[in-house]
Amino acid sequence: MSISEEQVKNALKSVKYPGFTRDIVSFGLVKSVQIENGEVKVQIALATSDPNVPATIKTDAEQALGAIDGVQRAKVLIDIHAPPAGAGTGMAATRIPGIRHVIAVASGKGGVGKSTIAANLAVALEQTGARVGLCDCDIYGPSISLMFGTRERPMATEENKIVPIEQYGLRLMSMGFLLDDTSPAILRGPMVTRYTQQFLRQVEWGELDYLVLDLPPGTGDIQLTIVQTVALSGALIVTTPQEVALIDARKAATMFEKVNVPVLGLIENMSYFVSPSDGKHYDIFGSGGGEREAKRLRVPLLGQIPIDIATRESGDRGNPIVSEDRKSPVTAEFKKIAQNLRSALP
Repeated sequence: MSISEEQVKNALKSVKYPGFTRDIVSFGLVKSVQIENGEVKVQIALATSDPNVPATIKTDAEQALGAIDGVQRAKVLIDIHAPPAGAGTGMAATRIPGIRHVIAVASGKGGVGKSTIAANLAVALEQTGARVGLCDCDIYGPSISLMFGTRERPMATEENKIVPIEQYGLRLMSMGFLLDDTSPAILRGPMVTRYTQQFLRQVEWGELDYLVLDLPPGTGDIQLTIVQTVALSGALIVTTPQEVALIDARKAATMFEKVNVPVLGLIENMSYFVSPSDGKHYDIFGSGGGEREAKRLRVPLLGQIPIDIATRESGDRGNPIVSEDRKSPVTAEFKKIAQNLRSALP
């Protein structure tokens, strides 16, 4: 039975890059395929300093190839290149000129309030006297434009650089500035990757101490695009206390470990609810989950943000709670997180 190169590549599409949902073929890691007398030899090129990545890919790829009818022997050769220092996976990541630290705010799943955390954290960092930008990397579900209450459209410079929107002392970029409220971003993967790279590389960010990235949920294309495009100073993992969220938070943390991005800490959102009528404390989603997970990951629990009506209302009005009410207990918690980050990333 003859074996075709197409069969081989289709089989390899089942092999995911460790920590991500995308396969090694779509990432362009498969460099050559040789087929002779039932023997299949595949050459793969990687840029990583994590020895577990090539070992996992080799095992998974040889197993996938061995399942093809007619394959008597499968051999996977991996060419490993050392990544540049401080460049995430090292495939293409470099620093953005003028920006000291790039911080990714991530979660393994949606619905944990990650954008609320990113928005208020960016404002809290700005209030410490830092120069701060906020990039909404959730191309399909952008929310930063709503949370900052502006429908202003970005302009471009003569050098074809995008000028970010300025609000509350921050420089902002989001797909929400480019779309109407009812217009969905109907885009295939390559276009999403392109927009993400443009938001990071073709925006006139200027001189910043911190650029906060509000990532979409999960561990897919956009996350890998980001770690391959810019050198991250670290990542913050957002979760809620219940186990179903913590499971996905672990996946997000593991993803960053695999691409050599340090996890700066964990933030527990929706930690508890304080009844405005009697001040009683309710652990709606359980308690202690974030603290236990932070210990398991060996990272600090940077803060616990309660479910708060004023926080939700201020976000809907387009004025983050840290900007609107500087005396709020929620604001105090964000200020504590910002100070801890400034100490970790001076």
